[in-house]
Amino acid sequence: MIKKYFYLLAIGLIWGSQFLFQQAAVNDLPPVWVGAGRATVGALTLITLTILFGIKSEGRRLGTFNFIALLEATIPFVLIAWGQQYLDTAVTAILMGTIPFFTIILSPLVIRGSRITPAGITSVIIGFCGLLLLFYPQLTSNTGHSSLLAALAIIIASGCFATGLLMLKKINDEHPIIVARNVLTCSSIQLLIVASLFQAPWTLELTSASATSVLYLGVMCAGVVYFLYMALIAQAGPVFASMNNYLVPLIGVILGALVNHEILPSTAWLALGVIVAALAINQLFDRAAPKATA
Repeated sequence: MIKKYFYLLAIGLIWGSQFLFQQAAVNDLPPVWVGAGRATVGALTLITLTILFGIKSEGRRLGTFNFIALLEATIPFVLIAWGQQYLDTAVTAILMGTIPFFTIILSPLVIRGSRITPAGITSVIIGFCGLLLLFYPQLTSNTGHSSLLAALAIIIASGCFATGLLMLKKINDEHPIIVARNVLTCSSIQLLIVASLFQAPWTLELTSASATSVLYLGVMCAGVVYFLYMALIAQAGPVFASMNNYLVPLIGVILGALVNHEILPSTAWLALGVIVAALAINQLFDRAAPKATA
C-alpha cells in the first residue's frame, strides 16, 4: 500500500525536478544539443534496463516509432529547452501542466470512438483561464514578448507530447518499456543529426554542470522515471498513476522557489491553483465515462 505512494512521489519529484536541470543545461549548451543529449542518454538507459530485466521486443514499426518520437520527444525536448532560456523553472512547470488538457482536446482526432465529455471541456476552459492568469502582467503591459514566445513554444511542446502519448495508446502488442526505448532511440538519432548540422559536437563547451544536468535528464527524467511509471501502473492502476499530473507542476514551482530563489507574483500561484483544480475536475467527474478503444 505504501509502495504506490512512494512510486508516485518519486515520479513527481523526478519529473518536477527536470526543469531545474534543464535550465542549468541551457546555460552552456544549445537547446538542440540538450535535447539530443537527453534523448540519447535516456535511450541508452532504457536499453540497459530492457537487457537487465530480459524484456524483449515483439515486432517492428520503424516508421511509426519515428513519427511518434518526433512528437513525443524530438520537438518537445528542443522547444522546452529553448523556452527555458527565457522563463523561470516554475513558470515552465506550470505550462507543462497543460498536457492533460491537450489529451482531452486531441483524443477524438487520434483515438477512434473517443469524445470530449462535459467534464473534459470544463477542465480545458478553466485551465485556459489559468494560463491567462499566469501571463496577465505581460498581456496587459505589452512587455515580455520573449517570455510570451517562450511560453508559446512550451505550450506547443505540450501539445506535441500529448499527441504522441495518444498515439502510443494504439501500440498494444509491445511492452511499454520497449515502446519507450524505441521512441527515445528514434528521437536520439533524429536529434543527433539535426544537432550536428546546427553545431559540430567537438565545438561544444561542455562544463561539469551542463554534463551532469544532461546525464540526469537522460538517466532519470527520460529513463528511470518511465520504468517507475510502468511499475506504478502495475501496482495501483492508470487512474492513480495519473495523479502525477498534479505533483509535477507543483513540485516544479516549489523547487524553483527553494533552489533558484524564484519569486513568483500572486497571479502565478493563483494560476497554478486554477490549473490543478481543472485537472481535478476532469479526473473526479470523468471517471465513470466509458473508455474508447484504439
